[in-house]
Amino acid sequence: MKIVVLAGGRSTERNVSLSSSARVANALREKGHQVAVADLFLGLPGLSETELAHLFTDQQQTVDLNISDEILTDDAINAMRPGEGTQLFGPNVLKIAGMADIVYVGLHGEDGENGKVQAVLDLNNIAYTGSDTLGSGVAMDKSISKQIMMFNGIQTARFVAVREGDDRDVDLPFDFPVVVKPSNGGSSVGTYIVRQEDQLRPAIDDALQFDDEILIEEFIKGREFSLGVVNGVAMPAIEITVNDGWYDFEHKFQSDSTTVFQTPPDIPADVHAEMQAIAKRTMKVLKMSNYGRVDFFWNDDGLFVIEANSLPGMTPLSLLPQEAEAAGISYPDLCDSIVQGKVDLLKRQALRRASV
Repeated sequence: MKIVVLAGGRSTERNVSLSSSARVANALREKGHQVAVADLFLGLPGLSETELAHLFTDQQQTVDLNISDEILTDDAINAMRPGEGTQLFGPNVLKIAGMADIVYVGLHGEDGENGKVQAVLDLNNIAYTGSDTLGSGVAMDKSISKQIMMFNGIQTARFVAVREGDDRDVDLPFDFPVVVKPSNGGSSVGTYIVRQEDQLRPAIDDALQFDDEILIEEFIKGREFSLGVVNGVAMPAIEITVNDGWYDFEHKFQSDSTTVFQTPPDIPADVHAEMQAIAKRTMKVLKMSNYGRVDFFWNDDGLFVIEANSLPGMTPLSLLPQEAEAAGISYPDLCDSIVQGKVDLLKRQALRRASV
């Protein structure tokens, strides 16, 4: 197949996306696909249609990128494209996407995962991997997704939402410590563990730099797990153990961090089965499809869903590839199964519509 890997974008997680997308492109080429990589925001300026077509047959391998821990601001990202405006889709992105059989969405963060990109692709009849517009938007908005989970009896941390312009003196229905995080964000950017009341206001102020709504969650203490679901099949859980601090941006993406990932040998079989079932149910109630990842805490009170990720990271340190590896699925096979799974899903949907 001809595949465009859509990378970069305007998110604070831009650098993570570039690393994920480079590795995905390599893997899909290894599986025999013709692959072109396009930076969503920077685009492919100045290329003719013939030159764009040649990108699919260019066999030059894209190398994996080291991920900078710099938190990119809007101004810093806009400065990368002088004179070309600040619209989300860069030059020739839609043109080359329309030339592909399917787009692999390798984006991370707000403008990659919140449904905006998916809506544009839908309007242009361009097939893409991952959840559709609705599922992407619902999963990305933690306030909405947590309310849906609670309504459906899926245990998650209690929370209070604070929007820009609200009173910052918040009366919390739970005790400290608490977690402060942007409602629409990922990779723990703008996320803080607040252990006493005088630290709350500064954390709120900082988190609101990344989103116009933030959540203050009760702190759930327990063992932390991640579990991916690909084409309806739940992967083995991976336990995350951080030897210093907590699982923040650095521990997620820097190879010299002291984070340990392992398939836990001591988790009871019934708990693991329940975790897999909850992960699949969470994806269903949030309208997610094709693939995703659900993160958990486990303690004496049971399993708590932290959040669901509609476009999990695919970097060398990312969780979904490690979960697939634990199931005996290689990285190239994982990428290929995501593409093939979405193609099959779209075919089934087309047949249903044709039969009506």
